[in-house]
Amino acid sequence: MGGALDVNEFVAGYLVEVEEHLSASMANLLAVEAALRAGESSPRAIRELFRALHTIKGLSAMVGVEPIVDLAHAMETVLRAADRAAGSLSASSIEVLLRGLRSIEERARALAEGKPVLPAAPELLAALTALDLAAAPSPPVPTIGADPEILAKLGPGERVQLAQGVAGGRRALRVDFVPSPARTAEGVNITTVRERVGKLAEIVKVVPLSVPASDGAPGGIVFALLVLTSAPDEEVARAAAADGVRALTVEPPVPPAVAALAEREPDEPADREPQLRGVVRVEVARLDDALDKLSALVVTRFRLARAAAELRARGVDTRDLSEILREHDRTLRDLRGAIMRARMISVAELLERVPLVVRGLGRATGKQVRLEIDAGKAELDKAVAERVFPAIVHLLRNAVDHAIEPPAERRRLDKPEEGVVRVSCFERSSNQLELSVADDGRGIDRALVARRAGRPAPESDAALLDLITLPGLSTLDQATKTSGRGLGMDIVRRIAVEQLSGELSVSTSPGAGTTFTLRIPLTLTIVDAFSFLCGDQLFVTPVAGVEEVMEIDAARILRGPAPGQARGGTMLPALGEARGGTMLPAPGEARGGTMLPAVGEARGGILLIERRGEVVPLVDLGALFELGASPARRALVVRRHGAPFAFGVTRVIGQQEVVVRPLEDPLVRVPGVSGSTDLGDGRPTLVLDLVTLSGRLSAGRGGRGALVRGAS
Repeated sequence: MGGALDVNEFVAGYLVEVEEHLSASMANLLAVEAALRAGESSPRAIRELFRALHTIKGLSAMVGVEPIVDLAHAMETVLRAADRAAGSLSASSIEVLLRGLRSIEERARALAEGKPVLPAAPELLAALTALDLAAAPSPPVPTIGADPEILAKLGPGERVQLAQGVAGGRRALRVDFVPSPARTAEGVNITTVRERVGKLAEIVKVVPLSVPASDGAPGGIVFALLVLTSAPDEEVARAAAADGVRALTVEPPVPPAVAALAEREPDEPADREPQLRGVVRVEVARLDDALDKLSALVVTRFRLARAAAELRARGVDTRDLSEILREHDRTLRDLRGAIMRARMISVAELLERVPLVVRGLGRATGKQVRLEIDAGKAELDKAVAERVFPAIVHLLRNAVDHAIEPPAERRRLDKPEEGVVRVSCFERSSNQLELSVADDGRGIDRALVARRAGRPAPESDAALLDLITLPGLSTLDQATKTSGRGLGMDIVRRIAVEQLSGELSVSTSPGAGTTFTLRIPLTLTIVDAFSFLCGDQLFVTPVAGVEEVMEIDAARILRGPAPGQARGGTMLPALGEARGGTMLPAPGEARGGTMLPAVGEARGGILLIERRGEVVPLVDLGALFELGASPARRALVVRRHGAPFAFGVTRVIGQQEVVVRPLEDPLVRVPGVSGSTDLGDGRPTLVLDLVTLSGRLSAGRGGRGALVRGAS
């Protein structure tokens, strides 16, 4: 084996590792800061932060990125000083450590972009060196009742963690796992035991102990798991494949203090399993390539189905071919699911940087803000995640800068000085995610927004949203570093509605707070869609945007001539008068948050159709797009801002998977058209965004000409 080692081969893997450890370090440092504000300690977060920095230093030294080595080493020195002093990290030291993490992140990004990696800033290194942690008083060490060989391997941090857990009402237990060839053959090893026990308890330490070889311990080794749990002893023992558990006595309870770290340089513990076992890292470009190949297969399937249909039309027996096609469809759908799952990332991972964003906004505005995140187990495509994150950041800026009141004002209003911003999300269906950003601030002043916009005060939340998303509109007299230029909400609308073909809504209450809600698709490239005809023209629209496909009953349609005008010898009631117990709103009047277009404004006329006791605006798509006079027999019902809107079509052909190709050229982009697809005939088929189209019609901008003008 000859030749010099080229470290550039390892740079890609190094950057991924550093990114993961930096993300964990940021989260742990913020956890330490939160514990400090609450007067509590966070020994586990301190230990994990120390381990992450130690790993970053070792990886950086391996590939020769010396500036990052210097920064990580200086930060380790701060934590070792905290260990020797047995004191807590001060607020100033946390701020300097955070600057150090950001500096490491900047240099890792420069390396990824092929730019020169600048040396560590001397003033930052000096600030890390000058941190005065020695003055912190040493807390008493908790007494742990355990065997001497266990105590010898317990650091101060683990002792503090056990004491805190007991003080919080959990039990401290020792459970032993004895590996054996028989258990290994069954797939039971220390890794699987840690995973199973970790679901029931917090694992504080795994201590490997040497014992005499025997029938009970053929390998001469026992793993002692020290855990904190509220689960029954029997469940913990069963998860660890052990005969029983032993209780640990912990006295006295630890006072609030940050735990000290071990004196020795923390080598990778023997009980710590490799973090990436069972995980294969794949570049996003490779996943994109696999998705492109899958897209080509989907189009080929359409072509194959068309060819089979033509053979049947000529009288050829295609029963065997049809069975193969059905099996091919199932396999292709499974393959699509597998590739999409590989592209999915958890929303919790997407929101990892949100606490840091809110912390910075709070410090910049001088406001106290508590962030609550409820991400659950929701996942979405990485491409969608990258697009939606800037919208989340703008909503957070809006909440902290505009909505949350300063502490003095909150005291005057009998509110807690600390404002609350809550980010939550869940999957509404198999192909749509709902994400909301809520605050407990002052709410949106409708009159102020109207004055700034030079328009009448909006009566509904939907009309208010139309105003606050106007480009350049801001309620601040002077722009700040975080907001005030009137671009944030317009950007949010463009991302959610135009780029992601989703929906944006707002709910606000004076003095109680505001909630912005985004409903976005989980993926954009391959979607389930309805195909339908308007006249002789074929269109598709995503299934996620359609609430219902209904048959149009001519007897339940109210056409829109001038109020009171005779039709077929029958005098129709004026719009707004009662008809069968249902109030019909006047033209242009809001109903359920949706503005009804003026009668006859869109080409082909606006109709109203009754659906289970509610009146729904109905637009004939064929007439709107001037595609002929074929009567509309079916209606696709969508919702915008919670209110229904129906589009009449000639015939619904069916539901199928389609590959959406976005329209990138701004000269051909039209509101209501999100892209194109190929259904196997070699011709492009337009993908309609009916929710956006209903919004433009509801605003009174009907007709094909208006849509085209709106695109420019």
